[in-house]
Amino acid sequence: MRLPTALWTSFSWRFSADRPNQLWVADLTYVATWAGMVYVAFVIDFFPRKIVGWRVSNSLRSDLAPDAIEQALHDRPGIDDLVHHSDRGVQYLSIRYTEGLAEAGIEPSVGSVGDSYDNALAVSVNGIYKTELIRKDGPWRSLEHVEYGTLEWVWWYNSRRLHSSLGHVPPAEYEATYHSGRSDAEESRTTTRSSGLCPELHRGSAPEPRGKGGAEGSKGEAGEHQEDPVMV
Repeated sequence: MRLPTALWTSFSWRFSADRPNQLWVADLTYVATWAGMVYVAFVIDFFPRKIVGWRVSNSLRSDLAPDAIEQALHDRPGIDDLVHHSDRGVQYLSIRYTEGLAEAGIEPSVGSVGDSYDNALAVSVNGIYKTELIRKDGPWRSLEHVEYGTLEWVWWYNSRRLHSSLGHVPPAEYEATYHSGRSDAEESRTTTRSSGLCPELHRGSAPEPRGKGGAEGSKGEAGEHQEDPVMV
């Protein structure tokens, strides 16, 4: 069974994110081993390009994709206003998968039929995975061999691999910088509010002179020295 098409949204018109946990994209790929084919599911946070969930299985069973999203939810609790985007594969349109998204408060989005660019980031991660790990370190003996290799590669991809779209820093560092900037901004606002002073006085500048000649004196001083306004 599948959800009615009306319950799905298309996110292709706004494929961007300005914070973590705003848009996740997901896709599947496959790896040939001596013991047979195995399948790998990835979930990527679009903002930091970080892999937040993954799973390896020896079949395209219905719980492969849900297991990957469950790992992502465990790794990143407390999400809010999150959109999950995928292609129209049966694993992502299954009742179990869509019910799991609904229970987590995630809005589902699926790509248009036959559009390979609609889920380009997830497809790109699959390609990087194949190039940097699967083809480079093969042949692969078994599911366990692929699983262990994928574990090491995901850690390297998130923590060490430089991404040009992120200013040549790894996803983990890019996301940490985002959170650090928000913490610094919040601390600055809190300090300013708790001081009970206006931003200029909080920075130690003297009040403008009042009374006779005050306006002229203030104007003359401004021509010599003018502090930048405080950003709050």
